[in-house]
Amino acid sequence: MSSTRTSLEGLPETLLMGPGPSMVHPSTLRAMAAPSLGHLDPRFLAIMDETVGMLRRVFATTNPITLPLSGTGTAGMEAALANAIEPEDRVIVVVNGYFGDRMAEMARRLGGEVDVVEVPWGKAVDPEQVEEVARRGRAPRVLAMVHAETSTGVLQPIEPLAALARQYDALLVVDAVTSLGGVPVEVDRAGVDLCYSGSQKCLSAPPGLAPFTASPRAMRRLEARKRDVFSWYLDLRLVAAYWGQQRVYHHTAPVHMVYALHRALERVLEEGLEARWQRHRRVARALWAGLEALGLQLAVTDPALRIASLTTVRVPEGVDDAGVRRTLLEEFGIEIGGGLGPWKGQVWRIGTMGESAALRHVSRLVAALGELLRRQGWRNDVTGALAAVTEAARRE
Repeated sequence: MSSTRTSLEGLPETLLMGPGPSMVHPSTLRAMAAPSLGHLDPRFLAIMDETVGMLRRVFATTNPITLPLSGTGTAGMEAALANAIEPEDRVIVVVNGYFGDRMAEMARRLGGEVDVVEVPWGKAVDPEQVEEVARRGRAPRVLAMVHAETSTGVLQPIEPLAALARQYDALLVVDAVTSLGGVPVEVDRAGVDLCYSGSQKCLSAPPGLAPFTASPRAMRRLEARKRDVFSWYLDLRLVAAYWGQQRVYHHTAPVHMVYALHRALERVLEEGLEARWQRHRRVARALWAGLEALGLQLAVTDPALRIASLTTVRVPEGVDDAGVRRTLLEEFGIEIGGGLGPWKGQVWRIGTMGESAALRHVSRLVAALGELLRRQGWRNDVTGALAAVTEAARRE
């Protein structure tokens, strides 16, 4: 066993353009170096309140229960489902990728009677398919969906499924891990009951917190539960008692992570949500143009269904998927992601999220990817691809 230790001071700067985490702004990193405070220190409580206020603006909600859960986006997923589902509740889960599958698995473990509405990867579900399933048997208590499916790059429209949830008096659970802060997520207007995200994607804070919001309707359902939430740690009533005015001790909050999220949310709101959404669209379209100019095929063929923050591109036949990603990281200092599930080895996942959503980053990636593909015998015009990046950004 080697006695050599990795030096944190010697870590190279990496351009993070995978499915998350994204780049973190230096001011957000500096926020984490602020002096430690106790998790019940009045000064920290003030920072908590400000963080919650900013989260409400980013979620576009007035929900009193809005807070960052201590845990990653997966903790947000489990919290949403654990609080919404009681054993034997009928649950409908829309599955068009890896994370929809994860929601369905969690719902089963919670004792829900799960009906899956599944469509091929790379496609969005037709609301009529969901309604057809909902009409069969007992009315569903929960309808769950992934807004931005990180495994495929598909953006699933929320509003039609929200209307169905209301029609059947079901709670709508929305996974916004890869969309919040980069793609419009308007909780109140859309009619979402439980929504969660991750700090490390379009918000560009380090991983470790799950922004979360619950509607009054969801909280009324929670208060009427016949059985306790299976998870003490993720019971919203207990967590909210700490984040609300009661300040009842629940767990030791990750103080420095809250500092980082506070600063990251400040940056989001300083830029403005509309401007931020527009930037993500502009950068994504520039990336799509550059990739296509290299001769590559985007996995989501309908541009209207592509996520501005996450793009999937087909690995060309005969090209070494893992080898390209490894060399991108080792030689060019750029990280992109590989495929998951049935798309493993077949696609690259490229993130343009938060601080990573910049035209200079797209140009750097397109140039590096074009060079590596040429080394593997794939003919392309890097100069033309870079011109396509610039032209697409200008048109937007």
